[in-house]
Amino acid sequence: MTTRETALAGIRDYFETGAFLDELARLVAYETESQVPDRKPELMRYLVEQMEPLLKALGCETRIVANTDPRGGPFLVGVRIEDPGYETVLTYGHGDVIRAQADQWREGLAPFRLVVEGDRAYGRGTADNKSQHLINLAALREILKARGRLGFNLKVVIEMSEETGSAGLAQFFADQKDLLRADVLIASDGPRIQPDMPTLFMGSRGGVNFDLSVHYRDGAHHSGNWGGLIKDPATRLAHAIACIVDARGQIRIPEWRPDSLTPKIREAIARCPLGERDPPIDADWGEEGLTPAERVFGWNSFAVLAMKSGVPEAPVNAISGHARATCQLRYVVGTDPDDILPALRRHLDANGFADVEITPADRVFFKATRLDPDHPWVARVAASIAETTGRPPVIQPNLAGSLPNDSFTEVLGLPTVWVPHSYPGCSQHAPNEHVVLETCRSALDLMTGLFWDIGERGP
Repeated sequence: MTTRETALAGIRDYFETGAFLDELARLVAYETESQVPDRKPELMRYLVEQMEPLLKALGCETRIVANTDPRGGPFLVGVRIEDPGYETVLTYGHGDVIRAQADQWREGLAPFRLVVEGDRAYGRGTADNKSQHLINLAALREILKARGRLGFNLKVVIEMSEETGSAGLAQFFADQKDLLRADVLIASDGPRIQPDMPTLFMGSRGGVNFDLSVHYRDGAHHSGNWGGLIKDPATRLAHAIACIVDARGQIRIPEWRPDSLTPKIREAIARCPLGERDPPIDADWGEEGLTPAERVFGWNSFAVLAMKSGVPEAPVNAISGHARATCQLRYVVGTDPDDILPALRRHLDANGFADVEITPADRVFFKATRLDPDHPWVARVAASIAETTGRPPVIQPNLAGSLPNDSFTEVLGLPTVWVPHSYPGCSQHAPNEHVVLETCRSALDLMTGLFWDIGERGP
């Protein structure tokens, strides 16, 4: 008789024989950079040549749907209905990757070639997100192999433009709402809190990018002849930024300070150990009075991503006519997303910086979301993982980063439980991206156990 242990033994064999790495190598080889317009054909190839056969092997009826937003790539949908009385699980992954940055990878590595060194597998998309959706689909395949059925209905969405803000995803969900009707989203993206600690999160911080700029005049003017006579745009811009946050990065805009760090959320965050980080956490940075975990999971953070005035590569003795900074606010539930930039405008004006222009970024950004940590689906997933691993997972109220969870919660109306298979040091948006093989092995185990347990419930 087939048992849970039979399925777990099968998935362990898949990992130990090297089949997992072979399959991952094939996925990594696709140069699916959604930020590079010339790669659009590669996005479709990934779906047609790799994902569609994998979903059909799961007994799914598949459909590739064009994106109505020209900024976004195509979608692949797979549907397997075993019994109308069964629960329906929706799972998700994205096959696109961030820019390769090929010239910055260290010697011996290349972004679109899987390289295994010790307990790490390197390649663009290994962590974000190719290994993560491969692990989940492989676990589903093992359940079918062991039991002959899932025991629940399955719906799968693979998108190809998450790294450009999931342009068109919300509209796609609205158009396909009946097709994608489900009871829960169970998917994988982002990092575990630590490599050896299975983790759940039920939402994410939102993100808003924008430029702050000052433009006084065309061209630059000699700093000796004009110094003290004309405004320095870089100095003005630096002071404008300093009125947004103080010297330790504490937010000064009242509307940007969330009201959602309740005792219940603080209690949940207190069970999320950040551990040692590389680089180390700066104790004197961020909101004073909050723990480091509260700052990253329960609070908002402002960052200057890039800043320029003049020609830094070849400075001259001249006062530039303009300055620009690209900035970002990461925000949690309890912040009004529609008032973020209007509040910034009011704040700058009130502090004498009406000359600083605000330009929203020309891309889609995700809204903040958070499911109650006590939700029944959270309890079910956590119990299954505890049975497989022998210890309860860490439950984060939300991810510190951002992902398109708002499309699942607001458009499809689903509870969302994310089970990440990476870790914070994976270099997911940097050169030398990688996954830890022991984390992948653990993830294959716990996802196989989880899908087995969901299927045991029956109609």
